[in-house]
Amino acid sequence: MTFLVQQTLLYAIPLMIVALAGVFAERSGIINLALEGIMIFGAFIGVLFVNLMQQTEVFAAAKAAGDWITLQGLELLAMAVAALFGALFSLLLSFASINLKADQTIGGTALNLMAPAIVLFFIRLIANQNELRLAQGDAPSWFMIKKTTLGFERTADLGFFGNTFLHQVYLATYVCIILFVILSIILYRTRFGLRLRACGENPQAADSLGINVYKMRYAGTTISGALAGMGGFVYALTTANCVANGDVAGFGFLALAVMIFGNWKPLNIAGASILFGLFKCIASSYSSIDINGDGVFLLAQANISPHLYRMLPYVITLIVLAFTSKNSRAPKAEGIPYDKGLR
Repeated sequence: MTFLVQQTLLYAIPLMIVALAGVFAERSGIINLALEGIMIFGAFIGVLFVNLMQQTEVFAAAKAAGDWITLQGLELLAMAVAALFGALFSLLLSFASINLKADQTIGGTALNLMAPAIVLFFIRLIANQNELRLAQGDAPSWFMIKKTTLGFERTADLGFFGNTFLHQVYLATYVCIILFVILSIILYRTRFGLRLRACGENPQAADSLGINVYKMRYAGTTISGALAGMGGFVYALTTANCVANGDVAGFGFLALAVMIFGNWKPLNIAGASILFGLFKCIASSYSSIDINGDGVFLLAQANISPHLYRMLPYVITLIVLAFTSKNSRAPKAEGIPYDKGLR
């Protein structure tokens, strides 16, 4: 059960933070279909940053000395850099959608097509291969927090809670949870959040009250890009062994489904992320899941084709959307370019 919970969180957290990215953009009135592309770009930037920092004396010495605090600092720095470049990449969508009043669906699709091409071009340029890995070691050996990291004996039994949340975990997981809570409060409990949501519901009314709709939409899309870029690196770190290859397994599109299923509300999105994360965990690790803790791997012995397990998250996505999309209520002005001259 510990393995199941840990793996579910590893898949759910990137979905949760990227779905919130979509909420910030759409609550401001911009449809951000480019979440997949921004995730790909953020994953590449984060892995590249870690790769370069591994070759510096500071972090090489920290790894040799087992200085886990410095290594966790590198992880947080990489998340921040990925968020920064994700925000910069999203400005392409902002400019096209807000200034040029281009079709937002086409703009997002264009970025989704452009991001893998750009990333693979630079990976070939830097590494002369189709994927970029760490300069040395792997993600668990550099960044994973274990019970020995926290001063416990290797054989110590920390109970279900300790073994699940304090052993073989990543700091990035908990940072994303904290960010999710803080940003949800900002979106629904602050003046900034109220103004942002007003621009997505009735931009003309917001403008009449002195709110700069263009700036708020830029802010919403930029925050969205930062979260998606960070989510891309967290995905690469926790589920892809810190490898960038121009692909995030459709997590950006799954995050859009989670956002719609969660009806653009953070609490619902958190629950939907855990649900989708569970099915993604089953799809990826069905042969290693011991449900009852008795050493019997029921899913592996069920004589079901592994391809069916891999299809499961996407089939569930289609089923859930088919039954819930009719009841979902998107912001009224999303996808509609704002023209100050129209009333």
